[in-house]
Amino acid sequence: MTAVVEFSIQHFRVLDERGEVVAPLPEFARDPDALVAMYRAMVLTRTFDSRAVAMQRTGKLGTFASALGQEAVGVGVASAMRDEDVLVPSYREQAAQFMRGMTMAQCLLYWGGDERGSDFQGVARHDFPNCVPIGTQVPHAAGVAYAFKLRREARVAVTVFGDGGTSKGDFYEGMNMAGAWKVPLVLVINNNQWAISLPRARQTAAVTLAQKAMAAGIDGLQVDGNDVIAVRKVVGDAVEKARRGEGPTVVEAVCYRLCDHTTADDATRYRSTEEVNTAWRAEPVVRLREYLARTGVWNKEREEALQHECAEEVARQVAAYESTPAPKPEDMFDYLYATLPASLQAQRDKARG
Repeated sequence: MTAVVEFSIQHFRVLDERGEVVAPLPEFARDPDALVAMYRAMVLTRTFDSRAVAMQRTGKLGTFASALGQEAVGVGVASAMRDEDVLVPSYREQAAQFMRGMTMAQCLLYWGGDERGSDFQGVARHDFPNCVPIGTQVPHAAGVAYAFKLRREARVAVTVFGDGGTSKGDFYEGMNMAGAWKVPLVLVINNNQWAISLPRARQTAAVTLAQKAMAAGIDGLQVDGNDVIAVRKVVGDAVEKARRGEGPTVVEAVCYRLCDHTTADDATRYRSTEEVNTAWRAEPVVRLREYLARTGVWNKEREEALQHECAEEVARQVAAYESTPAPKPEDMFDYLYATLPASLQAQRDKARG
């Protein structure tokens, strides 16, 4: 017997759980303002998530999927992208979406069941809307990237999905297309350890999720998803590699979902308090704050000012959401098709009353 192929999966981190530097800082991380901007984005997302959960509990939203504990993934991904790139998200990427121009009011409209919540403006205009079906956005992203290649555009598609998505056929099909066509695509696995109530260990026998890339002839690597510097570095390298025409990459960001799957879930039914408490000790926001404080960039006064600033910004966006006039019944038709099929015109007319 001879080995036909061998591979290894590399794991990358810069900051450990205590915010100590354990690897050389990337060039961008030597700029304190850049790190503070990423820290602010994570804090803002966490502040928003807390308010959105409270709104759902009081009947102001239909449901909501928090990103608690996973903020470094979204912020790291968005920080690595250019404006002209395209984000193809799942339903838990508000941290990335906010950085790319989606407003918090739009996010609330979406979770409130309003079609206008997906009517992005600015940079996010060409990004895809939230994808609730598991893994189906991966073939979409492969198609977007293929279009970039056909048009010879120096643009990259980035798709984000959960660990559960890697158990779906859509993931394998989209990844296989990306590898065969060598398209400019980065596939980011938000491995938060739980596919609703199914733990990572029961989803697959693979030692890592990143190694699934090898079957498609794609590079795969793993990053500490609680380390925003590491996520920004790894995803950034993958994005620029794709932009150079060197093909796609799978990035497995290992983190932990500190919240329920959504507000329709109760995670205490299937995981222990001890497990969650252990995960809290590695969470991303405190990790970066500890590093910033240790380097003299951050202090108690700046933290209090940021918390106040984020709370005020969220309050303004909530007020904008609550003051938005109710959607019209025909919106469900008008936002679904560019040109409404004649067969649905009668239904639209009936909906208008």
